[in-house]
Amino acid sequence: MENAELQFQDFFMAVNDEYKDFVHKVKERVLQEGYTIISIGTTKANPFVVGFTQPKTRRGIVKFYLRKRSFKMIISGKNCASYPGILSGLPEKMLQQIDKIQPCLNITTPGKCMDKCVGYDFYIGDVRHQKCRFGCFQFDVNPENIPFLMGLLEAELEERAKA
Repeated sequence: MENAELQFQDFFMAVNDEYKDFVHKVKERVLQEGYTIISIGTTKANPFVVGFTQPKTRRGIVKFYLRKRSFKMIISGKNCASYPGILSGLPEKMLQQIDKIQPCLNITTPGKCMDKCVGYDFYIGDVRHQKCRFGCFQFDVNPENIPFLMGLLEAELEERAKA
């Protein structure tokens, strides 16, 4: 068994039982699309950080952060402008999390951030968002958010499959 798979199993064992089905479903779905498990590692603040990436492009799709007091999922939504209906349907708490993310400096003031950094430029309803890609789609994993997290992930996977 690969090191990344072993580390994923360690992560999976640490996940609260009520979220194991969700984590398994995410894993199977992204592996089905050709993504692979990468272990990003551990830190004092993040006992487990596990992600999935496309081997050819090295582009990530999803990461899980299992912390002492929280469990978060980050979706790399590079195609978020293509699914405004999904974004508009997010619950208020998830929309508030998006609102709290700082604006993308390269969109609002080019040259103020890393050269290769490209943020997200999208609409939720009639409101335009130009957000930093780091943390923009980082949400708490909880029973209320799970269906919306899967919806976002499916929408992103669908858009990436078109490319």
